[in-house]
Amino acid sequence: MGKLSRRRFLAISAVAAAGIPAAVQAQAVHHWRGVALGADASITLAHPDAARIVDIARAEIARLEAVFSLHRPGSALNQLNAAGSLSAPPPELLDCLSRCAQLHSATDGLFDPTIQPLWALHARHFAGMDAAALPDRQTRRAVLAHVGFDRVRLGTAAIALDAGMALSLNGIAQGYIADRVAALLRAQGLRDVLVNTGEFAALGQAPGGTPWQIGLQAGQNVLPDRVPLMDAALASSAPHGISFDGQGRVGHILNPKTGFPAQPNWALVSVIAPDAWLADGLSTAFCLMDGPEIARCLTRFPQARLAALVAA
Repeated sequence: MGKLSRRRFLAISAVAAAGIPAAVQAQAVHHWRGVALGADASITLAHPDAARIVDIARAEIARLEAVFSLHRPGSALNQLNAAGSLSAPPPELLDCLSRCAQLHSATDGLFDPTIQPLWALHARHFAGMDAAALPDRQTRRAVLAHVGFDRVRLGTAAIALDAGMALSLNGIAQGYIADRVAALLRAQGLRDVLVNTGEFAALGQAPGGTPWQIGLQAGQNVLPDRVPLMDAALASSAPHGISFDGQGRVGHILNPKTGFPAQPNWALVSVIAPDAWLADGLSTAFCLMDGPEIARCLTRFPQARLAALVAA
């Protein structure tokens, strides 16, 4: 979890036309492509008023980016990080952080949005140089003193952080936004649409009555089987898909307990869940776990399951 998008490198693509009969493909299947929180985004649907519907979705994405983005100086998240507190926080920020609390508890603290100071340390350490070693133990321990989601104080009146703390929601916000956009489109009467904001939320079926088909790629390897998705969500992470160093040795997903990057166990972790925020958060945390730990964590979320777990 950190300032960079975790999804650019995965090249995960919705195969919207796969398995759709030619007669159906001839209909107006609308496919919008854009960017959300720094990741490739898309919305796919077949509807006579598709352009208007997509405009509604794009406006919602932009509105939520103003809450969650680390790249927008005036975002609610950046205001919180800069001041250490935020009065009358947007309800979406408070709601997302409440879900973070669930994940933090269920993953024994491995999902932790307060990782941002540690992420910033590694970014500074490797910036403009090919460092051969990680930040030294003393420096790392000093920064770890500012990591710990149990010290984030949540309330409708204000959100407050201890001095020196900062949040990144890049391990959950893309999934959360996918859920919000999908809910908005459902409220507009849409029953069959695929929302991709870096993570996928699938409503109903693809044109032609088949499940939406999602292609996965781990590094340079395209997985042979597409993942069918219908009324569910899918999210993916890869510990070394983005790295701090030029050689790709120091992955961007950091352990909030040790301060070290994730061990190179997995090339790709993909999770299916009822909600994209849950799939997103679990796929992030699972990068820091071994196989048995992942299995134990999944028992706490019986509606979630692995879609792919590719060894590095």
